[in-house]
Amino acid sequence: MRPVARRKLQCRTQQAYQISERRACSILRSNRSTVRYLSVADPQESLRLRLRQLAAKHVGYGYQRLHILLRREGWPVNHKRVYRLYREDQLCLRKKPPRRRVACRKREDRPTATRKNECWSMDFVSDQLYDGRRIRVLTLEQFTFIRSDIHRN
Repeated sequence: MRPVARRKLQCRTQQAYQISERRACSILRSNRSTVRYLSVADPQESLRLRLRQLAAKHVGYGYQRLHILLRREGWPVNHKRVYRLYREDQLCLRKKPPRRRVACRKREDRPTATRKNECWSMDFVSDQLYDGRRIRVLTLEQFTFIRSDIHRN
């Protein structure tokens, strides 16, 4: 039985049979401290709410920048407390993916080579021999001729 339900049952028993709190707790086998417990509201709830609002407004800001904004608004708050609340509310920013080759992202055509030693290319070639072994070769090609007269049939 949950403590809230136990408190209600203890209160009803105490009023119905006109017995003391101590006697009602002993009959129901519950602790008096559980019956007398009053939940305390989170003192940081207003700060937590404002932190969530700022994080929603400024999506790219981390906890340090949000701490500065809170201080500017007049909140007397420590950066360690801001970080703790930031983590508890799971407001942490995701890790950005590593940057890849920029030309591939923008899908730009690479410039064509017009003279010798302006463009080099490399490629790995792999093949399998008759007995199952693999052979791997790195091929390097230096731009030395113009391929304008190649025709495909």
